[in-house]
Amino acid sequence: MDTEEFKDFAQSMAEFIGNYLDNIRERRVLPEVEPGYLRPLLPETAPEDGERWQALMGDLERVIMPGVTHWHHPQFHGYYPTAQSYPAIVADMLSGGIACIGISWITSPACTELEMVVLDWLGKMIDLPVEFLSCSNGKGGGVIQSTASESTLIALLSAKAKYLSRAKELEPDQPEGVLTSKLVGYCSDLAHTSVNRAGLLGGIKMRGVAAGDDYRLRGEALRKAIREDKEAGRIPFFAVATLGTTVNCAFDDLDEIGTVCVEEDLWLHVDAAYAGAAFICPEFRHLMRGIEKADTFNFNPHKWMLVNFDSAAMWFKDASYMINTYGNDPVYLKHEHQGVPDYRHWQIPFGRRFRSLKLWFVLRIYGVKGLQAHIRKQVALAKQFEGLVLQDNRFELFCPASMGLVCFRLKGSNETNELLLKKINANGKIYMVPSKIKETYFLRMVVCSRFCQPTDMELAFNEVSSIASELQ
Repeated sequence: MDTEEFKDFAQSMAEFIGNYLDNIRERRVLPEVEPGYLRPLLPETAPEDGERWQALMGDLERVIMPGVTHWHHPQFHGYYPTAQSYPAIVADMLSGGIACIGISWITSPACTELEMVVLDWLGKMIDLPVEFLSCSNGKGGGVIQSTASESTLIALLSAKAKYLSRAKELEPDQPEGVLTSKLVGYCSDLAHTSVNRAGLLGGIKMRGVAAGDDYRLRGEALRKAIREDKEAGRIPFFAVATLGTTVNCAFDDLDEIGTVCVEEDLWLHVDAAYAGAAFICPEFRHLMRGIEKADTFNFNPHKWMLVNFDSAAMWFKDASYMINTYGNDPVYLKHEHQGVPDYRHWQIPFGRRFRSLKLWFVLRIYGVKGLQAHIRKQVALAKQFEGLVLQDNRFELFCPASMGLVCFRLKGSNETNELLLKKINANGKIYMVPSKIKETYFLRMVVCSRFCQPTDMELAFNEVSSIASELQ
């Protein structure tokens, strides 16, 4: 393919994407295909001779689109948002065109330095303490990871390096495996499953501590668990505070947890994967009170801030534990500017895409005010849906609406609500997923699409209400 063909191909794809998003309401939210649908639509082997790009474009609607779940449909209300915008799409195109691999500063200085700048921009937008910013010229700084799951694992590995080194000094005759087996980390029992998975991958026991009746992990519950483990001869070293749980968008009491972690000398990681984007709005920033007590912090612009996946922003107060323990400097990766961030030391893989372009494009095109307006609009839409639930006495809220999430249920048994959700999703007009806390099953309605309007909240609740009537 030559340059002229590429330009025609890219223009055709841009038109396809634009038309797809402009007309996404006309599509069914969930596909109706069965597992294995795609294989019969394609040849058994790859083509011997190359085909024209027009043939490939012609197969998109026949092969790909029937099997797509339309996450950006205004009636997609499952999970949490996966962000998307035209500036981010264009930035991904440029990233693919430049096609550098950001192993070290010298492999593409702009790849490293733009990341440092835009992570500082983003940190300032949410009022992070200066110690977390690269511009402080301290040991901290920001980095783009692939997901919040990876950020939690990296925070745990950093903490493990710090506290294992200390344990070796105190008990030099103990094998490392024995010391590692004593390490224990903590999180709310409502924390995302990726926190426990980080413990599994890091070889660390993670202990779930019961959240209170308000679904928040509080300081005294954490302190009690720490003291129990210390009395049992274990080594508490790590805690995760969740700001915006997946199940119901609850906020752990970061200020109390932070105080306990400072007093008990634990590494504190803050996981704000979804809700952290809201902190660009001053009215939500009180929910991160106590952030100055944290060691690492993460939220995902690729969830709610119009930056396409993958883009998980993570900040360290001190990255040296990750760099010095897990860094690797073979001679072929050394360069004459050693000392500037080489982000391969801050992450699991060696290589990385030019992901900061997406943040840069989105921040410049939308501006802080445009992104704040997006967040506030979606919070208002969730409040609208909450109001519709409260107006119908057949339904009840599981908990008050939080950010863009409404947790609700039909009054009655779990089985009735399971059947309700099954029929809602089978009908195909809207899509939601459930959750369960303390044996209570409920439905989650999340405002996901940037195309959502007030009429979409009315449509969604009318669909729920209509199917509920069929069950009664």
